[in-house]
Amino acid sequence: MQNPETVDQFFQHQGNPQLNFAPQHVSVATTGRFNVYDRALFCNREMSYSRRDFFKISLMTGAGRINYASRGVLIDRPALVFSNPQVPFSWEPLSEAQGGYFCLFTEDFWSGSERASSLHESPLFRVGTDPVAFVDEAQFETFAQLYRKMLQEMESGYAYKQDLLRTYLNLLIHEALKMQPQTTYYQHPNAATRIVALFQELLEQQFPIDAPDHGMKLRTPGDFARHLSVHVNHLNKAVRELTGKTTGTHIAERIVGEAKALLLHTDWSTAEIAYGLGFEYPNYFNNLFKKHTGLTPSALRAQLGTDASRPTALARG
Repeated sequence: MQNPETVDQFFQHQGNPQLNFAPQHVSVATTGRFNVYDRALFCNREMSYSRRDFFKISLMTGAGRINYASRGVLIDRPALVFSNPQVPFSWEPLSEAQGGYFCLFTEDFWSGSERASSLHESPLFRVGTDPVAFVDEAQFETFAQLYRKMLQEMESGYAYKQDLLRTYLNLLIHEALKMQPQTTYYQHPNAATRIVALFQELLEQQFPIDAPDHGMKLRTPGDFARHLSVHVNHLNKAVRELTGKTTGTHIAERIVGEAKALLLHTDWSTAEIAYGLGFEYPNYFNNLFKKHTGLTPSALRAQLGTDASRPTALARG
């Protein structure tokens, strides 16, 4: 499956090519990573739909559109935007001028002071909550001051600046928690088509299986729904309406198709194939395979003229 975009990849993809410097950051094994920047330098170009491996808080000016799996929000006035590594999104700037600030940070950086709570459970970052809050002039200045302090501290030689930066980040989050986000979402005109396309893309990205310990990460309709930040019933309805099959059927058929290729082109045992496809118990894999093919995996391998004593290369075009 395609890996989430990293901090370095973010700057490679979205950085201003005219800026001849590498992003500065706090990076220590025990404290995670933190970056803070002026948005005008980086956010005036499109960002493709993907997940990231970091949290992001943006104080935004300028016009643009953030697209999620089944909905989007038009940014047409100053706003505070919260991005969670679990929720994929894309960014489409609608004005040349982009202003404000943003900070990127890993969960390790946030938990460096041994906080017990997880950001994934925060009302600002929790899956299903509104990630955009429009701000008035006074609120914008409050947040801007915190970002300016973070930018200033990034350049300092203070021995405990990581702790101070974490404190500023904590203040930023608490100021945001005081607000009541008022966000107006629009539905994509082809929302169902988009959801189905994203589901199919995520499903296909998990293949081919190259090693028995690979393990599929997304195996149920609920797994895909959570990854796309949509309700599982919404995903199931869209998939059935557009394809005539259930989400579970699509997943099962793709698993069986990959299993056939592994039976034909590898010397892996049935158990190894089951584990590679994410099954905890080989019997579950055998039952699914027989349900969809009428044969057990071993019987099909024998029918195809391939057995575990004749290893072949794992090569599938």
